[in-house]
Amino acid sequence: MTQGQHFTRLAGSGAQPAGHASLRRTNLSLVLRHLRDHGSSSRADIAEATGLHRATVSNLMAELLDRRLVREVGIEHAGAVGRPRRAVALDGAHVGILGLEINVDYVAVHGTDLSGRVLVERRVGFDAMGSGPNHSLRELGRVARQAIDELTRAGAGRSATGTPGGGPSGIGMAGIGVAVPGLVDVGHGVVALAPNLGWRDVALASRLSVALGDVHVPVTVDNDANLAALAEYTSGVAAGTSDMVYLTGEVGVGGGIIVDGRLLRGADGFSGEVGHMPVDPGGLRCGCGRNGCWETKVGLAALVRMATPDQAYGLGTAPVPDPEERVAEIARGLAGGDPLMLGAVAEVGRWLGLGGSILVNLFNPRVIVVGGYFATLAEWLLPFAQAELENLIIAGPAARCRFVASDLGFGAASLGAANVVINQLVDDPTAIGPARVGPARVGPARVGPARVGPVAPQPSAP
Repeated sequence: MTQGQHFTRLAGSGAQPAGHASLRRTNLSLVLRHLRDHGSSSRADIAEATGLHRATVSNLMAELLDRRLVREVGIEHAGAVGRPRRAVALDGAHVGILGLEINVDYVAVHGTDLSGRVLVERRVGFDAMGSGPNHSLRELGRVARQAIDELTRAGAGRSATGTPGGGPSGIGMAGIGVAVPGLVDVGHGVVALAPNLGWRDVALASRLSVALGDVHVPVTVDNDANLAALAEYTSGVAAGTSDMVYLTGEVGVGGGIIVDGRLLRGADGFSGEVGHMPVDPGGLRCGCGRNGCWETKVGLAALVRMATPDQAYGLGTAPVPDPEERVAEIARGLAGGDPLMLGAVAEVGRWLGLGGSILVNLFNPRVIVVGGYFATLAEWLLPFAQAELENLIIAGPAARCRFVASDLGFGAASLGAANVVINQLVDDPTAIGPARVGPARVGPARVGPARVGPVAPQPSAP
């Protein structure tokens, strides 16, 4: 062994040089990412697309098949007289991934497997703003455990390969991502500050891990707007747009900023708190303790206060209405021509355009994608926002930026949280152990110790 050469052990293999293990992990990821992005392909096509030798691809494919991360899907013919090729596709139907979002008035769930099947998706009304971190984390743990049970049951029938799923534990959990409206220390899974939840220095990743009991699984925590922006960049209405801003349309307003195809995090990872831009020093007090923040003008709480003052946030009504229920009522009023609601939406729209112009002047995005209630009420809201934006941006028409309504609804952040976990697994397929005979084990699919709060990967260029 040469000086400085170290050994590491891969699951199901003997000792190998660390450099060899790293190279193999990179090549496995390259093959898996190609299948995720392009669908089923033959080994020869993968070799041509990735630049890897055909023998190397065949060897890598054997390991991915052993880990049940790919499946053979049939024969493809290369031309009229070409030799038939056996195609493979992404599988991972036994790998469970859970995306969660906790926000002011709800907990959202997006449960999937590595093959992309959505197995659990819902939102539960919950007053996180008035419950404090301890009660909120208990509720988050309860919802997570229930979703994990549903995920494992969903894998109990047949996998994507059509073979039996292996009993009541057909899916093993590989990771959980959690979206939170606030400043997050992603590397440690700590919510540094979430003003609208009243949280400060909450070790969410470690505390959720404890709440999950015997389900030992890595937990990642990130800002809700960042995760929603990643979801939009990957699969939303402006997917692949290299310069874009995503705005949450919740009680609080956050922003995820994509610049040149990469999520902008800033020096400490706290960028995107656009809802706390001061736009009216004489305005109402914000949850952060300052006056006149942008979210006091355009957040859902501001719209509800103006459009339906008898149902304003903070009145202590129980049970807590789902945000979509609140917005649906306002939409019905707008469709019926309610003057109070029409005036409220016009006011919010103008403030949305004003804040948007600041973002355009700073970052020059091609689109501003709006989610949450902004998207639901887009037909009434965005004309006012677009007009104000065009009136206030310095570059004028040359900037060519427009507001676009998201089609991911209130579930964008939980979808993004699940996507981050999927990206981590695609980046390191060796995190999923080889298939074993007998029922799949409920718990971490990861080989080796679970890592709490890994840094979320950046999106790659389209």
